[in-house]
Order: sequence, then C-alpha cells, then structure tokens
Amino acid sequence: MTKVDKRNQKIRHKPNNIKFQELIGWLEDNGFSLDRTSGSHHVFVHPDIETPVNIQKRKDGTAKAYQVKQAIKIIDGE
Repeated sequence: MTKVDKRNQKIRHKPNNIKFQELIGWLEDNGFSLDRTSGSHHVFVHPDIETPVNIQKRKDGTAKAYQVKQAIKIIDGE
C-alpha cells in the first residue's frame, strides 16, 4: 500500500482529528490546488469538479471534521 493510499484510507475512515497539513496533502493528491486564502479560510479548486473545497485550521492544528467530511463528499461526487 502506498503512502497516498494510506492517507486516503485514514482520512476516509477517521475524518475526526486529521492534521490540517495532512488534509491539504490529501486534497492535492486528489487534484485540487489552492485557489485563494481569505483569513483562516483556504479555498481549493479542481479543474473537473465545480464545487470548491473550503477548509480551516483549528487552534490545535487539526482540520475541522465537518469540512473533512464535506471534502470527501465533494470528491466522491455526492
């Protein structure tokens, strides 16, 4: 299993307590790129997916769980 596969499996099975930088890497692995940053909001876009992904870092350095779950749904096309 590759490093990318392991990260994908971890994020999909345990979306709570994901490090913010790990989420950014996962989005980039899935073809997203940072479009803009506005304050604490980081907006990622994908050339083939219309909906942008908006993520924020919590004070403890993790990503907000509901935003991780939203990103999963956007990538899966739900």
